[in-house]
Amino acid sequence: MIYKIIFLLSLSFNYDKFTANASSYCMPRQTKYGLVCVCTADHCDYLENPQPSSNELLIISSSKEGLRFAVSKLSFGEINTKTNTEISLNESNDDFKNSAVIVDNRQHFVQLLIDTSERSTSRFTPKLRVNRSVEYQKVTGFGGAFTGTVSLLLGLLDQKLQDHIYKSYYHKDGIGFNMLRTPIGGCDFDLAPWAYNEEPRDDIKLSNFQKLDPRDEIKVQQMERLKSVSDLETLKIMAAAWSSPTWMKTNGKWTGIGLLKTVYYKTWADYHLRFLELMDAKNMPIWAISTGNEPLNGIAFFFFVHFMSLGWIPRNQAVWLNDFLGPTIRKSKYKNVLIFGNDDQRYSYPWWFIQMNRTRPGVLNYLDGFAVHSYWDEMFAPNLIDLTVTQLPGKIVLNTESSIGDKPWQTHGPELGSWERGEQYARDILHNLQHSYNGWIDWNIVLDEQGGPSYVNNYVDAAVIVNTTNRAEIYKQPIFYSMGHFSKFVPEGSVRIEARMLSLAVEVVAFKRPDQRIAAVLLNGENHAVEVLLNDSVRGEITINLPAHSWHTIVYN
Repeated sequence: MIYKIIFLLSLSFNYDKFTANASSYCMPRQTKYGLVCVCTADHCDYLENPQPSSNELLIISSSKEGLRFAVSKLSFGEINTKTNTEISLNESNDDFKNSAVIVDNRQHFVQLLIDTSERSTSRFTPKLRVNRSVEYQKVTGFGGAFTGTVSLLLGLLDQKLQDHIYKSYYHKDGIGFNMLRTPIGGCDFDLAPWAYNEEPRDDIKLSNFQKLDPRDEIKVQQMERLKSVSDLETLKIMAAAWSSPTWMKTNGKWTGIGLLKTVYYKTWADYHLRFLELMDAKNMPIWAISTGNEPLNGIAFFFFVHFMSLGWIPRNQAVWLNDFLGPTIRKSKYKNVLIFGNDDQRYSYPWWFIQMNRTRPGVLNYLDGFAVHSYWDEMFAPNLIDLTVTQLPGKIVLNTESSIGDKPWQTHGPELGSWERGEQYARDILHNLQHSYNGWIDWNIVLDEQGGPSYVNNYVDAAVIVNTTNRAEIYKQPIFYSMGHFSKFVPEGSVRIEARMLSLAVEVVAFKRPDQRIAAVLLNGENHAVEVLLNDSVRGEITINLPAHSWHTIVYN
């Protein structure tokens, strides 16, 4: 143990020697709400993809107490099952100020082993049963959104720090994202509302939409860099429009009750095809589009949604998809681009699609998938998605937008270091994957200290926060690691398998990966440690200790 402590102490004084392709430790900082991991141009925390040997079980752990992707190894059949999930971080007690972060490069931190032998544990050992012979849906992947705000904030940073953001999200030594969502035109996370071909008005030929907007040109350059430094051969880019140009809308405004004028149904389909063509010309092909972001915003929620939107009702959208968008895409060079429907909250499922199909029977054949947002997940159960998949099988289901801090009773903007927000994310992702979802795309991959910028001050939280005061630090929040417990260890092509936890204290979801290894994510939201007896249908039993308020991914053969 003394050698480990000496090694860890050396890290705190030599963190500048780490490279992005090597495992490195979190530099934690205490905030008002909890711990963040600090990244600078010279240091950021990474974890090489750990691989278990034939009889090993790897446990990757994060905890409210301070763990961030701590790795333990156990062996099936061994008697001593004590893990090093009791490593914690020794943190600073200085409060973090959103408005002006004081840089102190003299502050260094070290991981120390602490004794938890006196801590309370549960009185019984719940059993986790993993049955790899029972299979469910296949995983498409995980990702985040690349908005105008994200692009702007990246541009403020030194290239090395930008690269840390890209690698932290998309490199295999980061959390292994493979998907990215981007707006067609503007969205609420921009400095102003905008669309292609705002002028000339009433231009059905889209004569002013012959090249990418300079803002999108910059995004493409940043995406190219993202792919390069993350060693990505392919990137699944999903594009969605928030609003058409105002001259195509019934109210002539960016927001409010405004639908697409029927005379522009074909033009709006051509608009989407033009974006596909221009992105492809930049060697940044689009993998999927949706029928439009949150269509109910322009119908029912205009009282409190003040950012750009385009309203749809199922009947009108069925006509547009069946008679215009679907044929336009399927008869083009881009016939293999996937089309996702709805791009809105769970409460519209499956009603939205039933109504569409009544209007144009067979219209849903144009849809490859369903896009769902998570903002009201705590009030509308995931069973609505199960019901949709049962009635309309064969579609990919993706969560395409998620953030926290949007509700009136929540802090609008970041709660830096909040474990509770990270736990909410982890629980929501876990529940979604238990109920037919094939993947998860987060909202903005970075925001500033306020949770913006946003031209309508629509501030929310994000997994990574940029210090725009010194432009020399970024902060990885618990939200980042909560997503990583899934995205890093459950790659594209993994298949969910049966996992039953005989306890309400711990929640679990498990997968068979393309390499035939098993990955299970466990969430202990209790205030005390819990010991879990894992029973695998092939490997047998092993006992694992889960500290209070912790997330764990276990990987084994």
